[in-house]
Amino acid sequence: MLEEAALGDGWQVWNAEDTRAILAYRPDVFNGSEFPAACLPTVYVTRGRRTRRPEGNRNLPPNAPWMVTLYLEPEVNRDPDAYDTRSAALDGAVDLTHRFADGDIDYRELYQVPRERYFEKLDELTGRKV
Repeated sequence: MLEEAALGDGWQVWNAEDTRAILAYRPDVFNGSEFPAACLPTVYVTRGRRTRRPEGNRNLPPNAPWMVTLYLEPEVNRDPDAYDTRSAALDGAVDLTHRFADGDIDYRELYQVPRERYFEKLDELTGRKV
């Protein structure tokens, strides 16, 4: 079971099913008015391959790993972490939300073209010192 109270500051459970979970960071900020909704940081917990998009083919072998992927926008993501079980993946996702909220994830390195205003807001929200 994924408890919202266990997540890092600012994170909330958007969806939690048996086959996937979606966690969102500060949807009150990344809601399309000041920053594009597509820039809403999200963590996906899904079964599959590292190169497969979360919404991809669901016909997976029974031993397919569970993947935890941080997305900053649809085409900007951190390399996923792989886990053997759903439970381990959920624990990994909770840990990732804490590291992100504490400013321990370097989101700048994920971008080829920087979004300075976006980075400044994430720095402010996470208390990250650059």
